[in-house]
Amino acid sequence: MSSVFTKILRGDIPSYKIAEDDLFYAFLDINPFSLGHTLVIPKQEIDYLFDIDDELYGKLMMFTKKVALAINASLSCHRVGILVQGTEVPHAHIHLIPFYTPNGEEIFGKRKVKLNSDEFVKVQDTISNKFSILFGK
Repeated sequence: MSSVFTKILRGDIPSYKIAEDDLFYAFLDINPFSLGHTLVIPKQEIDYLFDIDDELYGKLMMFTKKVALAINASLSCHRVGILVQGTEVPHAHIHLIPFYTPNGEEIFGKRKVKLNSDEFVKVQDTISNKFSILFGK
């Protein structure tokens, strides 16, 4: 079930890495709903989020929480929303979407944010540095 995410994990496709450990990888979405929109994936190829065994699922949620805390602390957003669609790529993944208004209404029904490579790198550095400060990785 090789997907675009597998190619990212192998390094065949570049990504803006936010954080990584032995089991998970977080990187900026290249078609973001808002500044700092990040995807969190297990390194193991699993198509459907709810097919993940309970132990790995719990670890995925803990890793996702750390990434969300780093996003929130580094971008001064109101909060970080979580979204699981499960249809666009056949590899389990979680969207972490910074909300810059109390209800996040700025992302619903609006055009996606357009960033150039320098802007992506700046956001990547900001979040990944905060992740390292908070969690030492």
